[in-house]
Amino acid sequence: MPEDRTADSTTRSATDRRTLLKSVGAAGVAGLSGLAGCAGGGGGGTVRYGVLTPDTGTYSSLAEGQRQGARMAIRDVNESDEYDFEIERFDGDTEAGDEVAQSEAERLIRQNDIDYMIGAISSSVALSLNEVADSQEIVYNPGGAAIPITGGACNEYVFRCETNTAMIAEACAEWTIENLGSDVFFHIANYAYGESVLREWRSRMEASDAEFNEVDQTGAEFGAENFDPFISQIANSDADVAVIGATGGDLVRFLSQAASQNLQDEVDIMTTTGSFLSVRRGIGEAGYGVYSGTRYVPSVDTGDNQDFVGRYRNQYDSEPDNFARVAYDSVRMTANGIREAGTADPEEVKDTLAGLSQSPTLFGDNAFRSCDHQATNPVWVGRNVEPEGDTAAADVELVDRVAGSDAIPSCSDVDCDLG
Repeated sequence: MPEDRTADSTTRSATDRRTLLKSVGAAGVAGLSGLAGCAGGGGGGTVRYGVLTPDTGTYSSLAEGQRQGARMAIRDVNESDEYDFEIERFDGDTEAGDEVAQSEAERLIRQNDIDYMIGAISSSVALSLNEVADSQEIVYNPGGAAIPITGGACNEYVFRCETNTAMIAEACAEWTIENLGSDVFFHIANYAYGESVLREWRSRMEASDAEFNEVDQTGAEFGAENFDPFISQIANSDADVAVIGATGGDLVRFLSQAASQNLQDEVDIMTTTGSFLSVRRGIGEAGYGVYSGTRYVPSVDTGDNQDFVGRYRNQYDSEPDNFARVAYDSVRMTANGIREAGTADPEEVKDTLAGLSQSPTLFGDNAFRSCDHQATNPVWVGRNVEPEGDTAAADVELVDRVAGSDAIPSCSDVDCDLG
């Protein structure tokens, strides 16, 4: 099957399905359920998947892995005898903007009748696509990590493979104050992701049995260029460690400028995404010695990850990053839900996916929890170290590991109840 298809293949219209569902109301849905199998999905048809990545804008450097991971998963599904349907891919550029992302998603729905979508790296963009998924009744796999995506802004159509900020905080916050120091300075990017980092890390440090003192907290606007004032403030404080809640270009610029001012001579630096391949490439030697909550590195020997890594290298001549991992398992786990449901109708698939035990995944046994549709992923504490090869990009030394069941907050502590 060709990787790129036109929108002319024969399949049911998702728009017609939505119109039918909304016109008959809840009482009539059960009577229409038999129509879903006629469209394929579990019955040998075509599943239309929108892939929405920030090809331009602040997170463009992170888009490639997400895009490639999704495409690889789609090819694997289409070439496998385990699925009696094929996935047709439709691409959109979010430009890392909320309104643009919503417009792109609505365009793909209007023009191509997509019933599934994946994408976004910015948490605020992911939250905007949550709204589209809910209003248009399509299954969505977000790439953002902020808690509200599967927390206060959750809905029954959203299923997240990305490791969220609470899981990173649970695994790393207490470790940080026990191993790097109790006097903590927080610096974040002022938007949904950074705010989620601050909230989750602060609450876990306060609840820890270890000594904790918040020295200060600063924030920079999303996309800021000059971090010198914040770096000077951290360096001149009494902090032992600075926790940096930023990612992408924001984090690369902060760490590069911090290295030029020798900030690590004054404090240890703990980040939430410093282990990302794109960040390590972007900062080069400036990243050596930086700690990070770690969602994924290619070396982890879990599930069928090593098979995935080998095939990814052969396909793209590069290492998969966290965004490739998230996209790959998002599509694969959703495809498994379609297969299990026996239909591509999102109304039935969403109910099947919730709590469905899946193996293998790149992290081994996994599932989207019924209560919030968050995947249960392991988390590592990592430290960027000088590489053995010729590249300037740091290697990641895995210092500690926390199982997904221990890292993920209990359902009673999550502001979402779908189960």
